[in-house]
Amino acid sequence: MKIGAVFPQLEIGADPAVVREWTTTVEAAGYNHVLAYDHVLGADPANRPGWTGYTDKSLFHEVFVLFGYLAAITTTLELVTGVLVLPQRQTALVAKQAAEVDILSGGRLRLGVGIGWNQVEYDALGVPFEKRGARLSQQVDLLRKLWAEPVISYDGTFDHVEQAGLNPLPGREIPIWFGGGADAVLRRTGRIGDGWMPQSAPDDTARRQLALIRQAAEDAGRDPQDIGVEARLTLGAVPEQDWRAFADAWRALGATHLCVNTMNMGLSRPEEHAQVLREVLPKLS
Repeated sequence: MKIGAVFPQLEIGADPAVVREWTTTVEAAGYNHVLAYDHVLGADPANRPGWTGYTDKSLFHEVFVLFGYLAAITTTLELVTGVLVLPQRQTALVAKQAAEVDILSGGRLRLGVGIGWNQVEYDALGVPFEKRGARLSQQVDLLRKLWAEPVISYDGTFDHVEQAGLNPLPGREIPIWFGGGADAVLRRTGRIGDGWMPQSAPDDTARRQLALIRQAAEDAGRDPQDIGVEARLTLGAVPEQDWRAFADAWRALGATHLCVNTMNMGLSRPEEHAQVLREVLPKLS
């Protein structure tokens, strides 16, 4: 099981030197990958009664720009979006950005995608919120076609391309993984995904979800073993004495990857995040 680190963007700040220090420390510690969340806008909750989730005070580095920077300062770390809110973005532009990051990093991008939950963000980006699920599957199909061929034509419900293509091409099909736990997401993962990104415990619910993915894969004529699974261990939500058991339980379920999240642990400085990650990796490997 490959072990990665969640980029602590809500708590790391905007100083590029600090971002560099955290990233190079994580790579030197032996982590396989870095996973970053995606949000473009944060909503001001002042006049939104009952608002939950991220706000305008939540700091989010833009993932493709961030990964362009990380590609230049690392040599081995896989760069993973966990997850990019794909339906609120222009598909051809995502294809271009992802291809560029993959090229500049030497083939180290893994694109985790999902439908998101923030209607304020969708509205501001001019994308219908209620059609996000239907749009996502078509976007994945178009992304793969754009990465594979120098010129394509594509006439879909949401996207249209007429005899055009990317240059440069990534030279490979960038892996696309899905985040989320709804049955529709699980079936989609089985049909067309390269992997799944749960954020749950390795329990009976996870077993049922994995079974649904694997059945959907078989129904689509795919080998379920070709679909990766990346669990997430949020250290602040799991007692320390249970960290290894959490990782081992996901191993037993067939997880291929595990990502370690140090946010919400009460850490006051970015270097403390890096120190925790250095200390915890040997305990999980």
